[in-house]
Formats: sequence, C-alpha cells, structure tokens
Amino acid sequence: MAFPEFFSRVPTITLRDPLAELLGAAEGGLIEYGFADAVRLAGHSCPTVAGAWLTSVRALRALYGEEIPVRGNIAVALHESVDAGVAGVIASVATLLTGAAGDGGFKGLGGQHIRRGLLKFGVSGNVGMTFTRLDTNLTVNGNFRPNLILADPRLSELLPAVVHGSATPAEKRLFGELWQDRVKRILIDHGDDPAVVELNMLQG
Repeated sequence: MAFPEFFSRVPTITLRDPLAELLGAAEGGLIEYGFADAVRLAGHSCPTVAGAWLTSVRALRALYGEEIPVRGNIAVALHESVDAGVAGVIASVATLLTGAAGDGGFKGLGGQHIRRGLLKFGVSGNVGMTFTRLDTNLTVNGNFRPNLILADPRLSELLPAVVHGSATPAEKRLFGELWQDRVKRILIDHGDDPAVVELNMLQG
C-alpha cells in the first residue's frame, strides 16, 4: 500500500503495553505507532483522523513527559455522544494509542490489564477529549480546532461532481491531492501549534 509521502514525516510515538509484554507480543511491551496505523484503522486519512492522532499523541506526551506512555493506563472521555458526528472515528484513534475501550473492550486477566470501561462518551465538562492517567489521576483536556487550517476552496467546487459520480479522473485525482494537502498542513505545518490542539492540564 502506497501512502502519501508526508505520512512518513509525521513523528511516531512509542508506547509500553504491559499486556503485550506479558503475552509475549512485544519485547519489553514497546510498540511504535505511526500516523499510518491510524489511517489503516480508520480506512482513510482526513482532518478528523489527523486531529484525533495529534490530540492523543500530544496528550500522552503531556501526561508522561520524558517517560514512555503506558498503554492501558489511560482513561479517555469524549464530550460528544457515541453517535454524534465523528465521535466514533475520534474514539477509535484514541483507543489505538491508549488501549482505552468501551463496553466491548478486554475484560482483563486476573483482575489486571482491564481495558473495558476506560472509554466514555457524552461526558459533561470540557469540550474535546480528556485523558487521565490511572496511576496518578493526572488529567489533560485536548481540543482540536480544524477550522484554523482552511481547506483549499477548490475542494468545495469539486465536491458535487465527486459525490455524484460525474467527476473526471483528473478531477478525482485533484480532489484527493487537495484533501491530503490539508491533512498534511495539520500534521506537518501545525503539529506543534498550541492553537490547533489546545491542551489544558488538570490535577484530579
């Protein structure tokens, strides 16, 4: 599978998953994740997937500092309900990186490594996504603001033809290129922009 070139320039994140270590799936429990993994999970690359990736990665780094974040030691809460907008897509990316899962998640092994119930929707309070370390109760709220990175105006012009199936091959190709250009600008040009992903630390 050939991904756009810029995928490889998005910084990766290494996590330690004690369950993966216990079951012999990863030496030391260390697993490196890249943006391409989020794209494989979602099945597409868009501003929502990019924003969920950035928010999750930056929240984990804020919670752990110089430490390697521990997958399975994070609870995630979304302000939106599970059936609202793109909440499900956002949550799936957060689950990829944190291990936090809803009612269908892993029930644990000997009372440990429980992932079920660590992902919740429709939680009142801060907008966006809230990440909490289970060992310290340190919490960070992340709010992604995609409207700060405008789409190319040609996208809206091409969209009707693309949706209705009347676009030419050249128009379809241009549409995809312009779509990914916005994703690239979010991840590469604004990956560390505090205005695009606003983080607020809280101590529970």
